[in-house]
Amino acid sequence: MADTNVPARSDPERPRVGDLLRPFRDYRLLAWTWVRSAAQYPLSMILMSLAVAVSVLTQAGAVIILFGHAGSLSGFTVYEGLMVFALAASAFGIADLFIGSVERLGRHIRTGSLDAMLIRPVSPLIQLAADEFSPRRLGKVVPALALLGVSLAGADIEWTVAKALLLPTMLLSGVLICGAIWVITACLQFFVADAREAANTLTYGGQALSEYPLAIYGAEIVRSVTYVVPIAFISWQPALFVLDRSDPLGMPEGLRYAGPFVAVLLCVCAALVWRFGLRHYRSTGS
Repeated sequence: MADTNVPARSDPERPRVGDLLRPFRDYRLLAWTWVRSAAQYPLSMILMSLAVAVSVLTQAGAVIILFGHAGSLSGFTVYEGLMVFALAASAFGIADLFIGSVERLGRHIRTGSLDAMLIRPVSPLIQLAADEFSPRRLGKVVPALALLGVSLAGADIEWTVAKALLLPTMLLSGVLICGAIWVITACLQFFVADAREAANTLTYGGQALSEYPLAIYGAEIVRSVTYVVPIAFISWQPALFVLDRSDPLGMPEGLRYAGPFVAVLLCVCAALVWRFGLRHYRSTGS
């Protein structure tokens, strides 16, 4: 009689859960190494975090003064304008915290440290993203999220279950869009080592652009940041959704729900661009 208690053999072609979670585990271990390093100088870490937080609050103060003096811009009140700012600052801050270090790719290429990353049993993108992970970047995230809470409480919003569930999803989509843009622009440095400043025009420049209601910039700019570089899905479209407001420039209403799909598509593009750049990478020989 055949033994029915023999365990079934695992399919070698089927990825295990541990394999799927390995990149996250590797990132956590590498990031924790840098956190422990920064914790050796706690006062410096706290002061740097406070300095970053003050910078964010100063920018928020400028938004409040501008909207408060004008009364409203493109139909947005002070709290509504602050919500747009906070959505953008939160998304870019979280993305910068976890993956902003990829912008230093050119430096790793010039010094030859990227070659060392390539021979380690960890994804080079994970190593690059976790490189010099700094808790002081929480100085961007914490005040931005606090401002988001204040603005949501102060704005005239008719809350529904759909809004309460979709807003965190849209914020996460914004984080993924920011991270994907960071990776794509960083890959320019595979071909032009000094392209970091040009890449920053899309990352930090995009953040500055998305911190205000896009209607103030005009229809052509709004179309370009919707269909070309999808920055509009970071703060503008989520704000229109939460406020239940039609687009002042007449853009399709369905776009406000497209953030998660845009995020997935852009992440796929970022992965393809990263692999393309890595395949065409030529060592400096140093």
